[in-house]
Amino acid sequence: MSVIKSACSMLGAVCLALLLTADLHAAVYQHSLTVDKMTFDWSIEGGNLAIKLSAPTTGWVGVGFHPSDMMKDAHIILGFVKDGKVEISDEFGNQPTQHVPITKRGGKDNVTVIGGSETGTTTTLEFSIPLKSGNADDGVIEPNADTVILLAYGPDRKSTKLKHQFAKSITVNLGTGAMK
Repeated sequence: MSVIKSACSMLGAVCLALLLTADLHAAVYQHSLTVDKMTFDWSIEGGNLAIKLSAPTTGWVGVGFHPSDMMKDAHIILGFVKDGKVEISDEFGNQPTQHVPITKRGGKDNVTVIGGSETGTTTTLEFSIPLKSGNADDGVIEPNADTVILLAYGPDRKSTKLKHQFAKSITVNLGTGAMK
């Protein structure tokens, strides 16, 4: 019986160590930018871009890539945390001030949710997207090229369609972390 208890204790310790290591890995990013009060952290991980967004809101937070005119043509990822559950939508900027779920345009949702939280008045989302998803509307993210990125957050989690209370367009080299 003591052999079984010992084995269970050892197995429990190994599982705990693996869980802690996974949590530490998820929290480490190669690059970080704070634009006004919004933070954009990211890492290039093989063929994926791992992203962490934090903003002073209990509403939605979002990021977009490669817009041509405001939000038009951008690959947009928006989400929020409600009752401890992360909800993320993979979208496309179909007009300068509108976006629709990518699945409504025949594309595939390629966002992998890593986690998220709402602490006090701050919402944080963590997820990854492929650098090259195969969706025509997503475009290709070139890590060593300059990328136009939209950062935004909104006032409410009832709808990601509510107008943002903060929005900023920046140009970043995702490989080096340099903002232009």
